[in-house]
Amino acid sequence: ILTGKARQDKRELEPKMEMKEEYHLFLLFLPVLVLAFVFFYLPLWGWRYAFFDYKAGGELTMSNFVGLKWFAILFQNETTRGDILRVLKNTLAMSGLGILTSWIPMAFAIFLTQVKSKRFRRTVQTFTTVPNFLGWVIIYAIALAIFSTDGFINNFLNNIMGVASNANYLMDGSHMWLKMLLWGIWKGLGWSAIIYISSISGIDPTLYEAAEMDGAGRFASMWYVTVPCLMPTFFVLLLMSIANVLSNGMEQYLVFFNAINSQNLEVLDLYVYNLGIGNGQIPMSTAIGMFKSVISVILLFGANTVSKKLRGESII
Repeated sequence: ILTGKARQDKRELEPKMEMKEEYHLFLLFLPVLVLAFVFFYLPLWGWRYAFFDYKAGGELTMSNFVGLKWFAILFQNETTRGDILRVLKNTLAMSGLGILTSWIPMAFAIFLTQVKSKRFRRTVQTFTTVPNFLGWVIIYAIALAIFSTDGFINNFLNNIMGVASNANYLMDGSHMWLKMLLWGIWKGLGWSAIIYISSISGIDPTLYEAAEMDGAGRFASMWYVTVPCLMPTFFVLLLMSIANVLSNGMEQYLVFFNAINSQNLEVLDLYVYNLGIGNGQIPMSTAIGMFKSVISVILLFGANTVSKKLRGESII
């Protein structure tokens, strides 16, 4: 049992033992910092494979050190150069389509917030957000159930419409860029709209009141108040998309990939995966991945420079 003097001494020591307030947020951020280092920066140690003639299960020694050999092959080998140009065309085309349609989540969020029924608005937002949490394997299973030879469309045409049909739409390699775009929009529309819905909720209501007093209707208020207020958010996301134009993911294209659509579907990330994991050419795939990372960093800083000049704001 502490005496009165001991309790008083303890109270005097307690403030000195407290952590300074400026360190609280740093401790909260520390786990994120550690995870970012482990999953984003530590794997860069694997870049050393690009400088060795490495085979799976082998060792990295000076006897198989080849310097810039694999980087030279990227430009000197005609077959490799043709493959890279092909996958770059697919990558830039699909990323370009994504950039051209990047306004769709903003438009969806604007029109959704104009719905007066809260129950209907929440239902629509829920059903459009759920696909984001489904893996691409599940998405492909849904596509298989709808578009395969025994899928819903063929069954509907055969049994309901009386039209003989056994087409396999998933194996068809035509219009693959458009198909992948539509699947991507369906999967990410609701999730991408969340940030715009949050921005809309933060718009000053007096702006709408002033527009209404000036005679603006609902659509005029959306065009002259909501859209301008969302432009800063839209441009930041747009510039980030431009910076990541070579990084449009792999999972979506991997599950839809087959021998028929490979020429129009294989993007850069999938090509690196197939080259390294599928064909065992780990040094070559590492070299291509290094080039992609360097170009992405250059695009990021370029987009940041454009943002500073046009908007006066930095995105990094």
